[in-house]
Amino acid sequence: MILPKSNLKVKVPPIKIQGIKTKLIPFIACSIKWDGKGTWIEPFMGSGAVGFNIAPERALFSDNNPYLIKFYKDLQDSKFDSQDVREYLISEGEKLSRTPEGADSYYYDVRDRFNKTHDSLDFLFLQRSNFNGMIRFGPHGYNVPFGRKPNRFRPALITKICNQIDWVKYQMQTHDWDFKVCDWKDSLANSTEDDFVYLDPPYIGRSTKYFGSWTDADANDLAFYVNQNLLGGYALSMWYKNKYRTNEHLDLWNGTMLTNEHFYYLGGKEQNRNSVVEALVIKDGYLANQN
Repeated sequence: MILPKSNLKVKVPPIKIQGIKTKLIPFIACSIKWDGKGTWIEPFMGSGAVGFNIAPERALFSDNNPYLIKFYKDLQDSKFDSQDVREYLISEGEKLSRTPEGADSYYYDVRDRFNKTHDSLDFLFLQRSNFNGMIRFGPHGYNVPFGRKPNRFRPALITKICNQIDWVKYQMQTHDWDFKVCDWKDSLANSTEDDFVYLDPPYIGRSTKYFGSWTDADANDLAFYVNQNLLGGYALSMWYKNKYRTNEHLDLWNGTMLTNEHFYYLGGKEQNRNSVVEALVIKDGYLANQN
């Protein structure tokens, strides 16, 4: 039993994305039974919060967003460290804070630069100063608006981000982790019966403007593939219901469903930030304390 218990002290990764599972990690971790002999696979890495906190010995973190993966590969390859991040955020944060009232924010200068160079530190800057932690790309690249806080990068926040960088870097150095840009089918193609797959796909029936598209057909294909082909264990994170409706897509999944109520603070519209009952569907045989 390698997974931490429900009293796990959860840490937040440096890249924050809508739908981050920070508050749900203890619930997820204490619900899963896995011996850790194989590889932990996350085909929809997103923020990476779940896998980074569970910290399996071997892991494949993959996503179809190349800039997200590039950020973590650059950190893993020591192309930057926390001191570089500190110096960068102090410099760029000062420029952001000097934006004249009523003028276009310096944020948009960084956004334009990122869309040309795809620099990892610019990506970090955008994700920590944008509107409501969103990540969204259009035909011309990253297009999330400014979060309207020109003094965002105060010393306390910069220190917090640097500590997050150091934490993830330490995890990378002490574990056998791989980061890969690929489709979910590619990440699962060579999985074995010893592996465990954590699935956190875009939520069906909710906004999926992340990187590329995610349709009902894609969600159904994932459910069919996992039910029919996956040799090892899995856990699926998905919304179950809110005050308006229930997610019928979950009927397609085999396994045991556990639920936990969660409040979404992130999202483009305030009406989308509501209490939601989250589902965790776990393949039979991989539920903690299951007979």
